[in-house]
Amino acid sequence: MPVPKKRTSSSRRDMRRAHDALKLTAAVETCPDCGAPKLRHRVCTACGCYRGRKIFADNDTAAAPVAE
Repeated sequence: MPVPKKRTSSSRRDMRRAHDALKLTAAVETCPDCGAPKLRHRVCTACGCYRGRKIFADNDTAAAPVAE
């Protein structure tokens, strides 16, 4: 079983963990229809719109898509 020959320094360890603290703020935007926060490339859970089209009814966002 492989064992490290040298101890990993705290600097090298911390540089490896530098990306662990990044936040998911860039992928959150406001819905252009209702202004609620939503993830990019996803249907808005508040109003059910995606790219200007109504995908779900207002009262039921988990139901089947609206027939057009």
